[in-house]
Amino acid sequence: MTLSICVFCGSSFGDDARYAEATRATGREIARRGWTLVYGGGSVGLMGVLADAALDAGGNVVGVIPRFLYDREVGHDGLSALEIVASLTERKLRMGELSDAFLALPGGVGTLDELFEAWSWSQVGLQQKPSGLLNVAGYYDDLVAFLDRAAAAGFMKPQHRALLQVSTDLDRLLDALSHAAARAR
Repeated sequence: MTLSICVFCGSSFGDDARYAEATRATGREIARRGWTLVYGGGSVGLMGVLADAALDAGGNVVGVIPRFLYDREVGHDGLSALEIVASLTERKLRMGELSDAFLALPGGVGTLDELFEAWSWSQVGLQQKPSGLLNVAGYYDDLVAFLDRAAAAGFMKPQHRALLQVSTDLDRLLDALSHAAARAR
């Protein structure tokens, strides 16, 4: 199945080399599977690692970046396609339109904002696209515990919590997202 997967990740490298290693592996694997990578269009941090790995493996990479970030010279000009939009909100909407599934790698507030918005679109029925979280080196352990606590405390329905697939295994997570995206079509 041809898939377009949107990957959210940091514009920094973080403090553990395993984050970049997992990000590089993700870009290569998306390209190997013949999928299109959609991401935030940056050339810095894990975003740049992701795009370069996919491109180096012969992948199709589409970036979506707001003008103000592009103008700060963080836009990646070597992509298969780069769309420049007006705002962060427009970026999220456009990445959502271009994608069949969403995946978050290590990152900060922007990564979580993008993931949570995509996940909430499915929760409220605006889309049926799967979301995944790759928990590299335990980076998201506390977040996963919080989400499980939110569900146990009644602030999230169990079926909504289940919409976010979490794994430490990249291949298993990509397979699960692919199967869920095929069912949603």
